[in-house]
Amino acid sequence: MTEIGPVQLVSLGFEPGANFEGRIADELARLASDRTIRILDLLFIGRDPDSDEFVVLEHQEESMGSIVGALLGVRLEGQEEQEHAFGFSQGEIEEMAAGLEPGGAAGLLLVEHVWARDLKRAVRDAGGRMLGESFLTPETVASVEPELAAMSAAIEERERESAST
Repeated sequence: MTEIGPVQLVSLGFEPGANFEGRIADELARLASDRTIRILDLLFIGRDPDSDEFVVLEHQEESMGSIVGALLGVRLEGQEEQEHAFGFSQGEIEEMAAGLEPGGAAGLLLVEHVWARDLKRAVRDAGGRMLGESFLTPETVASVEPELAAMSAAIEERERESAST
């Protein structure tokens, strides 16, 4: 079996009338071609502006969405019903749907972090394991932004000095 890097489920929300001009797909394609990430699955969901219901939106590729759907406990057309004991709880799914404005949408990406395969192996070989992970919210980043900016500037300076020697 091929070793797989850490896998993350990412949920991205979009307001009604979001401008999907291909930049997100282009960036995902670039990251995949650089072997930074691999998109394992993708599911688009939305909140119907008329009925206010949570709906699965159409995909360009029919095979996409089944794994993310299973993680969320969403049964897609043509799938057998199955229990799930992982991923988001039904309450979290309902909260996510409630957070979408009518006409809003969300993209749920199942991403393999290809770049971290060797790190994952090294941690495992040292007897370690992942205890947790999370993206920082914009509010959290803003609370430490001066410190992050200073650290980033110091790292860039060291990198420039190393490159010039």
